[in-house]
Amino acid sequence: MITLYHCMSARSFRPLWMLEELGLPYRLAMLPFPPRVLARGYLEMNPLGTIPLLIDGDTRMTESAAICQYLCARSAPTPLQVEPGEAEYGAYLNYLHFGEATLTFPQTLILRYGRFEPEERRHPMVVEDYTRWFLARLRALEPRLAERDHLCADRFTAADVSVGYALMLAELIGLASQFTPAVAAYWGRLQRRAGYQRALQAQERAAREQGVAPVPATAGIVQPPVGAG
Repeated sequence: MITLYHCMSARSFRPLWMLEELGLPYRLAMLPFPPRVLARGYLEMNPLGTIPLLIDGDTRMTESAAICQYLCARSAPTPLQVEPGEAEYGAYLNYLHFGEATLTFPQTLILRYGRFEPEERRHPMVVEDYTRWFLARLRALEPRLAERDHLCADRFTAADVSVGYALMLAELIGLASQFTPAVAAYWGRLQRRAGYQRALQAQERAAREQGVAPVPATAGIVQPPVGAG
């Protein structure tokens, strides 16, 4: 069975959401954030100390968008991926990786220099610059989403999961009020998906069962609940 190592609402939410959309059986192993500090034993499995970590037999993967692509390929045929022979295959791959490389990366700098670093190392100018950087690139989606419900191939795909997580993160750090109208409507549609709702419920349930604080990773270092193992 697939095992996914996950922190609440962190990048590992992408493969969790993908697993739910695909209906694959999996085990969800919850970790406090950041695991490299609060779960040192995790470094033995993933020396990077990052999440996600997906284990599927001999396969180990740590990149969230690549995991989504892998899970779709593993489950093929599935409408959640776009095949090479389809007209929008290139757009599918582009948006699948756009969600991480272009939309999530700047938000990690906003979090690091606005919340995670000690007060003396925080940098308001970095936060301001990368907030503008993120919003400028997010606006590139507006004309496309003004004309369609999904990013490509006239259906929901892993590309929507990838970009959707970037929008989830933006909401968690307080940027959703600056979404353009079509992007905001798109984000609303994604949140209403049954697979997204199941993923939210799965992480909440697993966190409580495993003694991990059900607090989004965007809150920074969160100590485990009193009495948790």
